Amino acid sequence: MLLTLAIILFVVWALGFLAFHVTVALIHILIVLAVIALVMHFVRGRNRVV
Repeated sequence: MLLTLAIILFVVWALGFLAFHVTVALIHILIVLAVIALVMHFVRGRNRVV
């Protein structure tokens, strides 16, 4: 679940940053959220039942 969220946030960030040349702070917040979600995914591991 968190991995999917991280991938979606990264794709949205990449589209906003690369395709539309948006340099607003909101776009950079998306990449930070994606990285946090990715780190949480690996820290929690696969042992948890969702």
